[in-house]
Amino acid sequence: KKIPYITENLTQEEIEQTSNDVDNDALWNTIAEDFLFAYDNLPQSQDQVGRADRNAAAAYLAKLRLFQAYEQNDQHQVTNINTSRLEEVIEYVDEVTASLQPDFGENFLDGFDNGPESIWAAQFSINDGTTVGRVSFVTGLNSPNSTALYGCCGFHLASQNMVNSFNTDIAGLPLLDTFNDTDIFTNVDADGTTPPDSGLSVDPRIDHTVGIPGRPFKYRNTVNESGDMIYNFSWARDPGVYGYFGNMKEQQAPDCSCYVKEGPFVGTSKNVDFIRYADVLLWKAEALIQLDRWDEALPIINQIRNRAAASTQRPLDAGATDIYNIGTYALFPSKDFAWKALMFERRLEFAMEGHRWYDLVRWGIAEETLNAYLAEERTKKDFLANAQFTAGRDEYYPIPQREIDFTGGLYIQNPGY
Repeated sequence: KKIPYITENLTQEEIEQTSNDVDNDALWNTIAEDFLFAYDNLPQSQDQVGRADRNAAAAYLAKLRLFQAYEQNDQHQVTNINTSRLEEVIEYVDEVTASLQPDFGENFLDGFDNGPESIWAAQFSINDGTTVGRVSFVTGLNSPNSTALYGCCGFHLASQNMVNSFNTDIAGLPLLDTFNDTDIFTNVDADGTTPPDSGLSVDPRIDHTVGIPGRPFKYRNTVNESGDMIYNFSWARDPGVYGYFGNMKEQQAPDCSCYVKEGPFVGTSKNVDFIRYADVLLWKAEALIQLDRWDEALPIINQIRNRAAASTQRPLDAGATDIYNIGTYALFPSKDFAWKALMFERRLEFAMEGHRWYDLVRWGIAEETLNAYLAEERTKKDFLANAQFTAGRDEYYPIPQREIDFTGGLYIQNPGY
């Protein structure tokens, strides 16, 4: 949280005199200046795909103002929500020209890079004249473990808690308060698969997001008519310790031309989206709810859910047997209900994409959410036995002591350390 803001125009002497003890709001505004310059000077679109444009600048301004709106004290508690900043969020979101990818899963499938939903993405490539291509080995480290189809290392696994969140009620709506009362997909057969739970209905986004034993992985049940692509218990990294759910969003079928294998490691040329239009839309919904205009947020959240409901064909064609049931909200009876629905929708839509932590910290609920999670999960996973989140400290990493020493105390430590 305490960071020095160093620009390319500073001299060495000025750099050495720059402290990290900067007012948080002032720092946000300084960062915003760069985005405002980009917003005012970049074209609406670029001839070369992947280049920064006015769309991306507007989206980043909306995101920045959303985070800035939640004013926090030194203990990272939200003390005020700045409504003027929320109005700016809506203003900049309305300047973004984009649309949702028709099928949710296509956002995470090779061949659909830089689609209508992609606002800003890390661009990767293969067969580009370099030795192995400019591929992402980071996402490759999260590929299924212990299978010849992939390699190493099975990191970034889905938790039981997250899987439970995809369970739906008879109307196809999420179980906002009771989703974690029942663990789903826990009956693993001797062959390493899990049969569908009797009477269970789920949000179809689960079969685009999570590898579940017995389910087709990445919309495939075979590879080149050979090689079983049904996700198996053994594909998980030490399932007895970490559980057996895998990460599917970051992966492709192993015979994809986007893959390169270097020893046990795999990399992929599939882009990684940092901002999807679904994210932008839900920023607006969030701002509207906090501005007491939750009725205007309702159609936005339903738009996201309708797209999810129309995204079942790929897993079904591959042989998925889960019962999909996803509905829309008829109304939001209160601000509190709308807020719960918004928070839950973000979790479902962006599961395994790395946004959840930043949402919790922005909202000031990291401690209550994670300690409630740990209270349950530590009864199931021994490696979490001593896990505890400390509010006012664990929201941010400490400043390395050697950096504080190097600056002669000019840098100060983050709270709690």
